[in-house]
Amino acid sequence: MMADMLSPEALDLIFRKARTYNGYVDKPVSEGQLHAIWDLMKMGPTSANMLPARPVWLVSDEAKERLAQYSSSTNAPKIRKAPVTVIIGMDVDFHEYLPEFFPHTDAKSWFPDPKAREIAALRNSSLQGAYFIIAARALGLDTGPMSGFDNAKVDEEFFKGTSIKSNFISTLGYGDPATIFDRLPRPDFAKFNQIL
Repeated sequence: MMADMLSPEALDLIFRKARTYNGYVDKPVSEGQLHAIWDLMKMGPTSANMLPARPVWLVSDEAKERLAQYSSSTNAPKIRKAPVTVIIGMDVDFHEYLPEFFPHTDAKSWFPDPKAREIAALRNSSLQGAYFIIAARALGLDTGPMSGFDNAKVDEEFFKGTSIKSNFISTLGYGDPATIFDRLPRPDFAKFNQIL
């Protein structure tokens, strides 16, 4: 049976007309909306259902300042002004939860090597970060994903004494159209794709 398809309007909302925002209008984001984003993003597939993402939702000025101090001069003002800024963290010891999340076999034993776990955590938390963006857009919110911060200092500030490391950060809110650039180029299928 063929799956139902989203409407063209829904695809516009999530992809074609969605943008990366550098600033937001003065409208709050509720804690309930953060829960709703998580409840969608956690449903996206990850390898062996490892779910390594550990988001930290910064809503207070104090929390945002703690992140802004370790961010680039262009990103720090965005972090401070956004209604919410999210650190997409990744748990490199995600395998400890596999007996719960992947219980039908001993998946924990597949990940004895710390380096291999870190690669898997990066790959799969990046997937979950993309699900975060799609979920936020689907719920009528906008995002501004970014690098441009000192991972080691952010890890010390927010994740000291844990097995969690920062992957990337994103602002979140209701985007201000005045803060976006013109749509940048997107290539046609033939430019980068192959069908073999």
